[in-house]
Amino acid sequence: MSSTAGALATQTGMNDADHKQALASSLSLRLRVSLVLTALATAFVLTGAALWVRDARTAITEEVTAAHRVAAQWLSVSAQGTATGDPAWTESRLLAHLNAVGRIRAHQLEARDASGALRYRSPPSPYKPGRDAPAWFAHWLGPDMPPLTLYAGNLTLHLQPDASRALIDLWDDLAAAAGRALLALVGLFAGCWLAIDRALKPLGTVMAALDRTGQGNFDTRLPVDGPPELAHLAEAFNSMALRLDQAVAENVRLSHEQAVARAVTERLEADRTAIARDLHDELGQSITAVAALAGAIVQRTEHTPDIRQSAEVIRDVASRMQGDVRALLTRLRPPRSGPQETLDDAVRTYLSAWSQRHNDIELATELFAGPSPLPDEVTLTALRVVQESCTNIVRHALASKARIRLLRDGNCLTVEISDNGRGIMPAPGQSGFGLAGMRERVAELKGHLDISSPAGGGTRIRARLPLAVTSIEPTPETVES
Repeated sequence: MSSTAGALATQTGMNDADHKQALASSLSLRLRVSLVLTALATAFVLTGAALWVRDARTAITEEVTAAHRVAAQWLSVSAQGTATGDPAWTESRLLAHLNAVGRIRAHQLEARDASGALRYRSPPSPYKPGRDAPAWFAHWLGPDMPPLTLYAGNLTLHLQPDASRALIDLWDDLAAAAGRALLALVGLFAGCWLAIDRALKPLGTVMAALDRTGQGNFDTRLPVDGPPELAHLAEAFNSMALRLDQAVAENVRLSHEQAVARAVTERLEADRTAIARDLHDELGQSITAVAALAGAIVQRTEHTPDIRQSAEVIRDVASRMQGDVRALLTRLRPPRSGPQETLDDAVRTYLSAWSQRHNDIELATELFAGPSPLPDEVTLTALRVVQESCTNIVRHALASKARIRLLRDGNCLTVEISDNGRGIMPAPGQSGFGLAGMRERVAELKGHLDISSPAGGGTRIRARLPLAVTSIEPTPETVES
């Protein structure tokens, strides 16, 4: 129950936040700026009003305190004379004197006899009669002063400070000031609205230009005249439009070059496949036939050593030719990962055959391309990068050690080949056909190829190929061969 209520509260809070965000985004710039300036002015007005009210409260307190001190001194003298039996201050004379004096400033005075009967009460103030400040206002700003009680014989005098007239003055002044401030704030809002609307009118041209640019018309330009701010904006827009126009032209050129490179690569793959098929079907069968005929001659020439020796030489040469043909077939058509075969398996199969032919190079492999098959284009590109790198190690590096790494990291496959040889850092623009083909294949997959020479010597080729799917990665394994 509590979890449901918490979820509802969270959802409600999210809905309120989304509503506020949507409301804020729907407000125009001129309305936002006008509201902000009006809010700042309102804050200043409220701050000034608060300071003014504080000073007024202090003044009222001081005024009532001074009046109370004078009234208290006068009543104390009169009450003392009545209490001591002074003939000049009998109770009747005191009451007559109070009636003659009337209302004491900023005070309410009552006189009661020993039985509690009211003998005298000061009359109401004739200033703004019948009107009083709101109770909350009087409670908030009125001075907190206790009444003064004096005893004059059988009479009890109660002197209560009364700041109601000062408070009604303050309330009237505050109401009038609030009305004037409200009118001023409304005028400020309207002035800001009109001024900002006038200032933002040139932005309509900018918006129209942006709309045309968004539709692909990158030849749109803005005039650079007008206020300095708009001139700078027009210059920035024109510069952006020019760069976009150049970028579109460059993208068209790159797309054309990639299409040509893709067609060349596909043609090369088709030629490799056709050559491999012809080697396997024609030359492979012929070599097998020669080897079989040489074996038959060896069996039938036991008594003719010269012929037998020649047949054995032919058989050995045919066997070596079969090995060379298999090596050519592996280079022309490397093993592809099938429905149940991973890229690790395909690379491991290729490297096994390669290491048998070049057992003088110590090969270390770290194969971690994931447990599931990859897209065919990624697999083929990775295999070609490994194959071309291994070929360069044999032909150019003069290396004694090589290392092959496959690492699948999220949506990216990293293929890294390094050696301890003399390095094959070609000059810019002078890459061999193998490296050029490698770059084209990696670029076709929107990947990145980096060829560097580590501080310890040798060469490192690293290709990062994006993947179309994301899978869960297990712990990598390192295999040494």
